[in-house]
Amino acid sequence: MNQIGASELIINDRGAVYHLNLRPEELANTIITVGDPGRVAEVSKYFDSVEGKYEHREFITHTGLVGNKRISVVSTGIGPDNIDIVLNELDALVNIDFETRTIKPNQTRLTIVRMGTSGSLQASIPVDSFVASTHGLGIDNLLNFYKLLNNEEELQILQAFNVHTQIGQNGLQPYIAAASTHILKEFVSGFYQGITVTCPGFYGPQGRILRLPLQFPDLINQLTHFQFGQHRISNFEMETSAIYGLGKLLNHNCLSLSAIVANRVEQTFSKDGGKAVESLIVKSLEILSSIK
Repeated sequence: MNQIGASELIINDRGAVYHLNLRPEELANTIITVGDPGRVAEVSKYFDSVEGKYEHREFITHTGLVGNKRISVVSTGIGPDNIDIVLNELDALVNIDFETRTIKPNQTRLTIVRMGTSGSLQASIPVDSFVASTHGLGIDNLLNFYKLLNNEEELQILQAFNVHTQIGQNGLQPYIAAASTHILKEFVSGFYQGITVTCPGFYGPQGRILRLPLQFPDLINQLTHFQFGQHRISNFEMETSAIYGLGKLLNHNCLSLSAIVANRVEQTFSKDGGKAVESLIVKSLEILSSIK
């Protein structure tokens, strides 16, 4: 089997993958990702025990136990570009032999759950509520660098989205990937469900106007009114489609959970976004720790 070159998979002096600074034995098979490095400790404070803490740049990892369930929480930073680093390195930690630099013959499937904040695109999904994303629909371009194959339903949703928004006429190539149904089915009670759109920025790409004119001034309205069968766009943020797309390609179970801190239709913002996120963490850890 071909060796992976030193320039392609960078391993540091302590035998850890470069950006995450993790060795294979330091990572659990159930992983929570958070954008904010400061949120890692807000998750791990609910662990029954913490076996290790690791850090490099904005990437912080705590690994420990919730009951008998071993869990790692990893900060990704903001945006699809960081997700490209994190998902590839998480997969490398379990599916590449660091000694021989070859792909292992037997692959490990990780469970990767994003817990973050998001803006609602439906008046009926209020601030401080939770969304479990059925699909990640990316207008960020990351997965166009990979060979992503879609099933028939995904292709139909994507085609309907392109017709509805005409966004492709301006050079963007949206893509879509679904959540893992194995994990999604556990997050029904207390969660809204819908398509999450992932944007490559916070201001213009999410329809915010400060001093710059927008290429897509009607974006919010278009996203809000999109519907395909029972599918509608519930919210948007900056990581979900990248996690779902890479997770699908790498054969991992992925789910994105969002605490809604803004409603872009009603133009409201949570009075205590931190409390909403903490409630999401507590509820989600309880569910994750019980999954066999």
